[in-house]
Amino acid sequence: MNPAPSADTFPRLLVEHARVRPNATAIREKDLGIWQSWTWRQMLQEVSEIAAGLMQAGFKRGQHLAIIGENRPRLYFTMTAVQCLGGIPVPMYQDAAAAEMVFVFDNAEIRFAVVEDQEQVDKVLEVREKVPHLQQIFYDDARGLRHYQQAGLQPYEALRVSGQQWLKQNPATVSEEIAKGRATDIGAMFYTSGTTGDAKGVVLGYDNLIAAGRAGAELEALTANEDVLAYLPMAWIGQNIFSYTQWLVCGFTVNCPESAATVTADTREIGPTYYFAPPRVLEAMLTQVMIRMEDASGIKRRMFHYFMGVARHVGGRLLDKQPVGLGDRLLYSLGNWFVYAPLRNSLGMSRVRVAYTAGEAIGPDLFTFYRSLGINLKQLYGSTETSVFVCVQENGGVKADTVGPPVKGVEIKLSDAGEILIRSPGLFREYYKAPQATREAKDAEGWFHTGDAGYFDQGGHLKIIDRAKDVGKLADGTLFAPKYIENKLKFFPTIKEAVAFGDQRAMVTAFINIDMEAVGNWAERHNLPYAGYTDLAAKPEVLALVREAIGKVNADLAADPKLANAQIHRFIVLHKELDADDDELTRTRKVRRGFIQQKFDQLVAAMYCGLNEQYIETAVKFEDGRTGQINATLKIIDAEVFSVLQKAA
Repeated sequence: MNPAPSADTFPRLLVEHARVRPNATAIREKDLGIWQSWTWRQMLQEVSEIAAGLMQAGFKRGQHLAIIGENRPRLYFTMTAVQCLGGIPVPMYQDAAAAEMVFVFDNAEIRFAVVEDQEQVDKVLEVREKVPHLQQIFYDDARGLRHYQQAGLQPYEALRVSGQQWLKQNPATVSEEIAKGRATDIGAMFYTSGTTGDAKGVVLGYDNLIAAGRAGAELEALTANEDVLAYLPMAWIGQNIFSYTQWLVCGFTVNCPESAATVTADTREIGPTYYFAPPRVLEAMLTQVMIRMEDASGIKRRMFHYFMGVARHVGGRLLDKQPVGLGDRLLYSLGNWFVYAPLRNSLGMSRVRVAYTAGEAIGPDLFTFYRSLGINLKQLYGSTETSVFVCVQENGGVKADTVGPPVKGVEIKLSDAGEILIRSPGLFREYYKAPQATREAKDAEGWFHTGDAGYFDQGGHLKIIDRAKDVGKLADGTLFAPKYIENKLKFFPTIKEAVAFGDQRAMVTAFINIDMEAVGNWAERHNLPYAGYTDLAAKPEVLALVREAIGKVNADLAADPKLANAQIHRFIVLHKELDADDDELTRTRKVRRGFIQQKFDQLVAAMYCGLNEQYIETAVKFEDGRTGQINATLKIIDAEVFSVLQKAA
């Protein structure tokens, strides 16, 4: 049973679920190894208590409240409680440094914050020195906070007790506040990841978010019987659409893992039916698979590689219900018994009915790997400004190189320069306190200028080339799409991150980050000692390993006449991992390409000057806030490059 149409705000959706399915499980959390559950009725009661407590603390309609921490039921309850009062929750990245939070607290004039634990309390207290309007801080986990006596700092339970006492005297207060809400009210504000500059507050209404959530739910026939894992940052719009908006739209169960370290094990226990993962998560899982295979016996390795060859040939066609010969079906069934089913179980995907990947482009090889296992992984295209759902691949029409057709109600057109423009019910209101940025992003006719370059194929599926600003040409006119090249590199478990260069230059070069876990495992098996990342990344054996992977990518590129000249000619394995704390990545782990090129300009210049090595000193930030220097002399390696004629031969 779906919520009534009149349930047009998140609080009203909660009230409706508590009425329709009061004893069904709304949310679970694994705590000290045991799953704890809340029903919809229990959730409504706790949300009402928190809302009443916030009223008592002085929270007013229209104000912003910061929420910082891992996925925890109490933080989700707080989001809904804020919305009950007509307030606007602002989820923030839990791994952000205090200095990064200052802008958001100041920009949104945040006076109230609800955070997870001591780590977040410490950061918010540090922020308060620079934004004195932050008055009230409430925390969920009290461990380590016994002797904290700062003004305005209280436990979540104190907020809840205050609300309980108020509701005893004024039982209808929260219900009356919920009734004041309108579908056109602001539901939440999410700050962009700041790939190209300062973060911007994206203002989204209930109508925007719920329309997008319902469009996706209808497309996949989602029901209240789904199980979803909430493990990605609450500040990311993708996590909020899948484990908050669609949760309240559909009434299914959301599951919060115990910690980031237990996500894989907790996923296996829950067995989600509806799953979402950005490419970086899928890359990490593939790396784990390949590490285990390298540690397996020779017979198991040969069996794995043989049946994965069968899967790549057959698996996607079976998912799309295309004709497959009897012999191939039998081989795939055998592979499913010995390889695919155990792998799906190991990944926690045995019950997955539909899985999405989004956030950035996924490499075709990585995408094909998961679909070949029988996992119904599909690409989704959208952004914070569009409430995520813009294009989705349809069942039976999945292609590795497109993101599918537009979702119902979404309009897309291409500018003369090939930029993707969007109008949809999910489109954001504005950038908070940034009218000029809003006008630049949304034109007078309501078209949102995405900054992405793409085109429609003959079947009406949208194909994303890259960020429009990143797409360029080599000096000879060859198309240069760095993300496409980088994704092919990251399919290899030894490569964690890659940054390609080449616009207006004679050749393509690249920076490489090795995957410490995968390469470290390989080094141990080959009796190769190392002292840390910088030491391991400089080993000649590791450089040869990376060169081999780049050679395979170049061989693939050489097979495409349009991209043959975009092969990687030279590369450097960086002496440090690219890090969000050093501003090289966003908090959603997107590469800040322009910043990296500027920061390491002498390395880029060295690759194009024909040098064989280059000394560099690099400033880094440590987790405790200290800064330091890493210096190294980096080898510049010539990659194996193929000609089109040689490949054809």
